[in-house]
Amino acid sequence: MARAFDADVIVIGGGIVGVSTAWHLTKVFPGRSVLLLEKEDRLSAHQSGHNSGVVHASVYYAPGSLKAQFCKAGSTATYGFAREYGLAVEQCGKLIVATSDLEVERLRALQARAILNELAPAWLDAAALRQCEPNIVGKAAILVPGSGIADYPAIVRQMAALAEAGGADIRLGVEVISMREEAAGVIVETDNRSFRARHAIVCGGLMADRLATMCGIPIDFRIVPFRGEYFVLPPSKNDIVRHLIYPVPDPELPFLGVHLTRTIDGSITVGPNAILALAREGYRWRDISPRDLAETLTFPGFWRMLADHPGATIAELWGSLSRSRYLGLCRKYCPSLQLGDLKPYPAGVRAQAVLRDGALVHDFLIKQSSRTLHVCNAPSPAATSAIPIGAYLVEQFRDLAGL
Repeated sequence: MARAFDADVIVIGGGIVGVSTAWHLTKVFPGRSVLLLEKEDRLSAHQSGHNSGVVHASVYYAPGSLKAQFCKAGSTATYGFAREYGLAVEQCGKLIVATSDLEVERLRALQARAILNELAPAWLDAAALRQCEPNIVGKAAILVPGSGIADYPAIVRQMAALAEAGGADIRLGVEVISMREEAAGVIVETDNRSFRARHAIVCGGLMADRLATMCGIPIDFRIVPFRGEYFVLPPSKNDIVRHLIYPVPDPELPFLGVHLTRTIDGSITVGPNAILALAREGYRWRDISPRDLAETLTFPGFWRMLADHPGATIAELWGSLSRSRYLGLCRKYCPSLQLGDLKPYPAGVRAQAVLRDGALVHDFLIKQSSRTLHVCNAPSPAATSAIPIGAYLVEQFRDLAGL
């Protein structure tokens, strides 16, 4: 006799995307059982709890891409959700600052892209920039009023509470060891027992490629972990800026550069850079996983990526090893900062999907098998976009399950 199902749907991953998905499942399919498994002892333990806390507007993303669509809908949804449930949020706006002629050209292109994404960024010349932010210098800037800051771990906790109120079963400290599909369902083996469900939605973040492989999904990418190192300014500098301050990014890279970020607790962080982490959950230099490092170093796409971006690779490594170099990046637009202002702050690790040819996957990447959906790449702005991503995954699940 076939074993009974433990749930109609298992969601794997207790980050903001997984929890949003579980919550949406309980709303759209209230009669179906939902089980969420998270390997850590708390939700949002990794990317969702180690990001900049920014609510992004859809400035950088290709018009029509999932990134652009999710970010635009997600910023509105994030502000609305936080305000509805009394969570900390502030729409403080963002300034993207150009400090060279090349960056001014790139800034013009960013402004045009933002307009295509139905934003209304204001162009500021050097004088207007200084009037707007007296401690910031540059040749020009665009002001994006829709950007802001939020407490994403608090948002995750609130979504989890709503999911549980809707009948979801959330289990912490349960690590998935293997998965396999059978004719009628999915078997998920964990470190203490196995679970059987009709379907699974996998939001595995830093482990996305491994989980997809477990289900027999052919993949042509590898998750490469990039550590983003931050500093925090002393409390005496908490009023140095009123907006989020970003440099103009290199359009060939998925990283936004070292920026000044106001945080929801009133402090200001400086960062991040982007360097190879020596473990998928390696938040410090001394965090080394031989397995993770071997998988990265034996993947041809990693070396092709480095060959395609040698200058950026050296610059990011230099910034990590030299606080003076890091400071120099900040002083391009905030010259009053001093070396002693850069105080230690926890790092984050970003899961970046890299193709075998070395290309970085810039957009969301979702794959499926007969009974599973996999979020294989959920780059920034995944936290901002989590509410519409969850809704989108539930609609994809509806089609997959024929409901």
